[in-house]
Amino acid sequence: MDKSPDAFRTISEVAEELDLPQHVLRFWETRFTQIKPMKRGGGRRYYRPQDVDLIKGIRHMLYDQGYTIKGVQKLLRDNGNQFVVAVGRGDLAAVEAIAQKAHTETETGSGAERARGSEDEMLVGAPTAKPSRRFFGLGKSDDGPVQADDGRLSKDNRALLQEALFDLLECKRLLDQVR
Repeated sequence: MDKSPDAFRTISEVAEELDLPQHVLRFWETRFTQIKPMKRGGGRRYYRPQDVDLIKGIRHMLYDQGYTIKGVQKLLRDNGNQFVVAVGRGDLAAVEAIAQKAHTETETGSGAERARGSEDEMLVGAPTAKPSRRFFGLGKSDDGPVQADDGRLSKDNRALLQEALFDLLECKRLLDQVR
């Protein structure tokens, strides 16, 4: 017997529906504070339909779009849950409307400070900079200087290093699970 679309789902039902292991759902709860399943006695999780929709959006962003966890966290922080839910559903009209609203608010100043402050800290999706020869210690770059005059890494190379660090940390976590 199928459940109503408004019915709560157990973690096993959500995991099966989204083709995810249950431990991934539990891990995402620690990384995305927006995922808040109801917990009953004994710690059993029951996901509301809006939780499932949000998880679908997060899954789409991470697995299909190539975003990092930090990137999806930034999208949630900047655009809200409805944006990620709309992305997961493939509702392009809603995505554009929400993104336009967020862009307008940023231009008028309501989120300008926050957006400016986190610009250097957050990376999403595929690398925006192509790796230069100088970045990898192979000599002079074809693209000109890749470091700022004060000896610090350029923004693009810092982004590449940060992505590599996140990948390495995820590999370490997976290796620790196997041990």
